[in-house]
Amino acid sequence: MERKSIVEIKDISMTYHTLDGETEAIKDINLNIDKGEIVSLVGPSGCGKSTLLSIIAGLIEPSKGKVLIKGKEVKGPTKEIGYMFQRDHLFEWRTIIENVLIGLEIQGKVNEENYKYAEKLLDIYGLSDFKEKFPRQLSGGMRQRAALIRTLVVKPDLLLLDEPFSALDYQTRLAIADEIGIILKKEEKTALMVTHDIAEAISMADRVIVLSKRPATIKDIIPINLSCPGGVRTPMKCREAPEFRHYFNQIWKELDIHV
Repeated sequence: MERKSIVEIKDISMTYHTLDGETEAIKDINLNIDKGEIVSLVGPSGCGKSTLLSIIAGLIEPSKGKVLIKGKEVKGPTKEIGYMFQRDHLFEWRTIIENVLIGLEIQGKVNEENYKYAEKLLDIYGLSDFKEKFPRQLSGGMRQRAALIRTLVVKPDLLLLDEPFSALDYQTRLAIADEIGIILKKEEKTALMVTHDIAEAISMADRVIVLSKRPATIKDIIPINLSCPGGVRTPMKCREAPEFRHYFNQIWKELDIHV
């Protein structure tokens, strides 16, 4: 099957101007992301990963270059892009179903068909019994699942995930990363995820993009091919693959974490 690029990142550079002078954050980033592909983005702290996500989302304008989604240049926030942040940002005074419908409300698309789709997603991913509950009544993992459903329900062409599990404890993080990885594949979503966790990046992605220290450039692009036990590819199972350690060591060396 021929793969088609949903995202084209062309010659993106970003320079910040301050009273102390110029700071070059990102330099000459070129990357295509195919339909249905999950790509992880790793790099040293402060190298500009979140800045790149903000540029792709249309939240900030790059100093140079452009981003195309399905051939159309991104000029600002667009319904084609869903953004999932480090924290779930659920509104505490709204029920879970009301939180899930926020994006559709903003777009003026709350109709019977979309409401049923929201209920279907809540049912499939184990939250139907909690749809009339408030966020404070849910665990951290359930809140994060609700935040993902809120993003999925508007049917974006691209999902951006900025360290979506970093606010969770380690055990919950493993479980929710596994669940969300399965959801993204089941829904055939195209996603770009920033993470500091090398194991998470490998287990969830089809490719891992390694960025250099600031100004961030693409240091390496690593296709991930894992022989998952039982032939079932879930993030948790992928961690057991014999090739996993090889990828981990390769990325560790690329990042120069020991320096």
